[in-house]
Amino acid sequence: MAKTAHDIVGSERFKALVRKRWSVSIVLTVILFILYYGYILVVAYAKPLLAVKVGTYTTLGIVMGVLTIVGSWLLTVVYVVWANTSYDREVNSIKKELI
Repeated sequence: MAKTAHDIVGSERFKALVRKRWSVSIVLTVILFILYYGYILVVAYAKPLLAVKVGTYTTLGIVMGVLTIVGSWLLTVVYVVWANTSYDREVNSIKKELI
């Protein structure tokens, strides 16, 4: 007999999957906030640091800004790879229990 959606939602496998998804999401969100707000705090309180020349035409502020954007992209890639491998596999396994 196929399980009902209520049975699945109440199962330990489903609850563990939800906990795992929240854990990954919260960790990545905290890292992103630290990245963004760290940059903003440097802009607000350490302007001379941003003016330091890194090359002939580039300052540390530009490099840090680019790294902030690239860092957010990398965090997105980490989440997508995790979701497409581990998370989706577990979701499909739980879905099969409904059939």
